[in-house]
Amino acid sequence: MRLRRAIPTWLPTLLVAILLFVAVSWAKSTDRITVYWFQVIQLAAITAISALGLNLIYGFNGQFSLGHIGFYAIGAYGSALVTKDYMATWSGNPVGALSWMMAAQLGLVAVLGIVSGLRIGDRRKTLHAWATKYVLPHEARTITAVASLLMLMVIVAIGAAIAWVAQKALLALLVATLLRLSQETAQPILFALALLNGGTMAALISYLVGLPLLRLGSDYFGIATLGFAIMVYTALQNSDMVIETMKGARGMVAIPRWTNWGWVFAGLVLALILMRNLIYSSHGRAIKSVREDEIAAQSMGVDITRMKALAFAFGGFFAGIAGGLYAHLYGFLHPSTFSLVRGFDPLIIIVFGGLGSMTGTVVASAMFALVIEGLRVVLPQGFEDWRFVIYPVLLLLVMLLRQQGLLGTNEWGWLRAPLPPERDIPVPARQPGTPQVVTASVEEEISHA
Repeated sequence: MRLRRAIPTWLPTLLVAILLFVAVSWAKSTDRITVYWFQVIQLAAITAISALGLNLIYGFNGQFSLGHIGFYAIGAYGSALVTKDYMATWSGNPVGALSWMMAAQLGLVAVLGIVSGLRIGDRRKTLHAWATKYVLPHEARTITAVASLLMLMVIVAIGAAIAWVAQKALLALLVATLLRLSQETAQPILFALALLNGGTMAALISYLVGLPLLRLGSDYFGIATLGFAIMVYTALQNSDMVIETMKGARGMVAIPRWTNWGWVFAGLVLALILMRNLIYSSHGRAIKSVREDEIAAQSMGVDITRMKALAFAFGGFFAGIAGGLYAHLYGFLHPSTFSLVRGFDPLIIIVFGGLGSMTGTVVASAMFALVIEGLRVVLPQGFEDWRFVIYPVLLLLVMLLRQQGLLGTNEWGWLRAPLPPERDIPVPARQPGTPQVVTASVEEEISHA
């Protein structure tokens, strides 16, 4: 206990992270690893970011989701449209796609804020109760439905107006700032905005999808999210009918390949920092309480619907960021990349590493990518597809021998739960005839115990 308090947990974690980043960079610069294996390492880190989002939804919040690949695809295409517009100007302005997407998200947030602030559900109940005093019940339901529809139409119109004004302002701001910079300076800024745009798009859509679906039980919720993933896949197959540059089933090409080891490593580190701070916050403890027992959590005052939606939105955000990095790693997107079979990869990773373990997710992502691609190299020519038989057998053995996964719920280094702060325990006044009690700290009492 004294040693753990003497050495901050973030220090060894920081040293390991720096050594890992330097080692991979050195190996690539000295040709110790090929370009192929360098891409495999980057893909493993990208997969870890996406799997962290699913672990938040399933491992920490207990919501069995099969539609995570849909948010991964939304982030990939959402960021690729922005960067491709900057390079090829498919929208008529190099920053037109970025301004429209950001403005649309602002308008959607405004609509959600107005609906939440006005408490539309309470207004409907009040209106229905008032109408039943003067008309028949079926007429009251009709009046309530029409009035609710009119209110929603007005709110949507307000959101659209906000989005239109925001687009004009954002377009003028981006043209005046970003387009005046040199390409070397503007490229990393635009790439960061594109990744953020893909992440927030996925988060907003996941929040909207979660509002009706999170009322379902875990198994039914999984089937419903699977349906959402199928909808996204079908929409991508026919996306060229809406936006020509997405190419639909032919695949989106000419995406700038801006993802490198620095961007991938920074994305993974930021995802871990954000998730760690969320998990050990009061909101994070509420999220985990929903996993343990929804009824008990609700009886203690936890808004379980809000916590589920929060976890689902953050999980979608991580998937969107990972999708954006993936799109700019290979420079090509095809709907088959986001098929249902690929959608099971992050689920396998979090179960393999341990549900509720951030460290296990990162380790399992690395092992998953290295095993899949390593078997491709090791197996004889013509037998490469047998890797899809071998690794499920390995996963089955792990599940039989260690059901909780490789690390269970254990964490390493800074990802562990923070220790409580030291504090002095007040000592009551000594009564006559009783032995004297010496003031001690919590740490000393624990060490004596």
